Amino acid sequence: MWVLAVGVLLSATGTGSAQLILTATDVETTNCNKTVVLPCYVTNLQEKNEKTMIVLWKRQGQDIFSFDGANQQIFRDATVPSANLVSQADLRKGIASLMLNTAEAEAGNYSCQVTESNREGTVRVELRKHSGSWFLLVERAIIIVLLFLIIVLCLAQLSVVAFKYEIVLQKKVSIAVAGFIFTVAAVIGTVLFVQDGFAAQNQAGLGLIVIPAVSMVPLQYFIFRIVFDSLPQATFALIGLHILGYVIAVVGFALCVSACPPSHGSILIAGLAIMAITNLLSLAYVFIMGSRMKDHPRPGKAVEEPLNEPRSYVMCEKYTDVGTPWP
Repeated sequence: MWVLAVGVLLSATGTGSAQLILTATDVETTNCNKTVVLPCYVTNLQEKNEKTMIVLWKRQGQDIFSFDGANQQIFRDATVPSANLVSQADLRKGIASLMLNTAEAEAGNYSCQVTESNREGTVRVELRKHSGSWFLLVERAIIIVLLFLIIVLCLAQLSVVAFKYEIVLQKKVSIAVAGFIFTVAAVIGTVLFVQDGFAAQNQAGLGLIVIPAVSMVPLQYFIFRIVFDSLPQATFALIGLHILGYVIAVVGFALCVSACPPSHGSILIAGLAIMAITNLLSLAYVFIMGSRMKDHPRPGKAVEEPLNEPRSYVMCEKYTDVGTPWP
């Protein structure tokens, strides 16, 4: 009988315990996360009614968020305007997790305190931030190397053309402006792109790397026009390959710009690689064909000059034999 009374008393004591049991796990976030969820779960709710519950979140001991179920009131600190319960409807199920934007989620210790009527409990959550880059280091290195390889190969073509041919001032200005714009955009884009994080500046940097590369297509056309009076079919094939590489790079950029980590970085890299290879082939073509045309003048000029010589000679002989005066 005495043992039974003790059992009933212990049971009543457990039922009326003023302690809620809360569980949580530490959180690690990266720059790719737009939001952060700080977990907090109550395992022994009794009433399961949000109107009898109060949730209080603190950061480093300072109140940053609270929800009063009885009055349906929410308090947010000015430093975390996005803070909110993951689901107010699931609060009765014991889910008191807090969600906020990554930019507002400072690393440190957070505490979740839940009250149900006259029972309460507290649990601590540590938030750790892992600083990282949008792209992997290897991917970033490949993109930047391909970018400047394109610029170097294009400048090499311009050097070959400038050495072998006379270029009118208007074409010089057009080529210089296109090359300058692309080079400046590439440098600025690289500075923004290589910075850690997944933010607007990283996206803008990648855009400055990819989008202005379209200037390489007309620039390549102008280079071919300087070298050849009539463009061979090979030049059109090279220009078409250049356009193909640019289109693939832009598609890869569009797929990567909204995803972190980027799931289609290989498409972007493939596009830049095609452009770099095309520039290399164009450089070889211009150099080889330019050397041949330097040793053998262009067809138009080569035919024109020999034809003028015999004609002048015949006319001179005609007027000399007949004795008529020169016209």
